[in-house]
Amino acid sequence: MAHIAPGRVVITLPARPEVTQQNGYVHAGASSAIADSAGGYAAFTLFPEGTSVLTVEYKINLLAPAAGDHIEAVGTVLKPGRTLTVCCLEVFATHQQQRTLIATGQQTLICVPERP
Repeated sequence: MAHIAPGRVVITLPARPEVTQQNGYVHAGASSAIADSAGGYAAFTLFPEGTSVLTVEYKINLLAPAAGDHIEAVGTVLKPGRTLTVCCLEVFATHQQQRTLIATGQQTLICVPERP
């Protein structure tokens, strides 16, 4: 995690062979996974103590190949709620300090009460 603030979390993932696909780009599954986590933790920063977070659904649009030194997912809360929270997801690839938006999405999360 590169940045944590109320309603906003940034997660970075270095490009390495374990997360790339056959053409050397970071795999869409890895991009989607860190986007899901960034949004989930962004929502979680606004949840009451003693609760947890679960993803209800998310949609990702892949805009460009994930080519670069690392990728960065940004989760931002759009609409907090008592039960459901909606987040904006953005994923950027960085190559030689140039940042490119490679994916965008939206996510709905649920606030789960503490279990005994």
